Amino acid sequence: MKHTLLLPLIIAIFTSLSAQAQQLDFGDRTSATIAGKAWGALNSKNYPDAVAYAQECVKMYEKQAVEMQNGLKEPVTGDKEAVAKMWALNDVGTCLFIMGQALEKQNKGTEALAAYKQLVEKIPFAQCWDPKGWFWKPAEGAKTRMKALEFDSLK
Repeated sequence: MKHTLLLPLIIAIFTSLSAQAQQLDFGDRTSATIAGKAWGALNSKNYPDAVAYAQECVKMYEKQAVEMQNGLKEPVTGDKEAVAKMWALNDVGTCLFIMGQALEKQNKGTEALAAYKQLVEKIPFAQCWDPKGWFWKPAEGAKTRMKALEFDSLK
């Protein structure tokens, strides 16, 4: 039942962003490039573009990400190379987190919550490389933000 309620909201988010996505430069259209552009837009406070880039990555690579997720019983551990082999899982998970962050910055808490829930429920084993030298789990950050958004909605 929960998933049924989220689907129309997620579709509405993606539909409203499709026109903007047509104006963006997606480079070579790989998940890594698009995720990098989403991070860049988020870091420069260009929240609409961050959402549009993230949405495009999810649209293009979600199927592969879910397939990778479904093939795992636990998150991949070990060296950077082993984790990197889960490229679609990691990039789509990262983009859902970026999408949630950018939507929150635009005071779109309901939409941000939907992005975070999609991450936590569909691809919780996604990992993101931090330039400081380690992987972190976007789903853990998403769970924290979900609690905060749900709490805020009670006020």
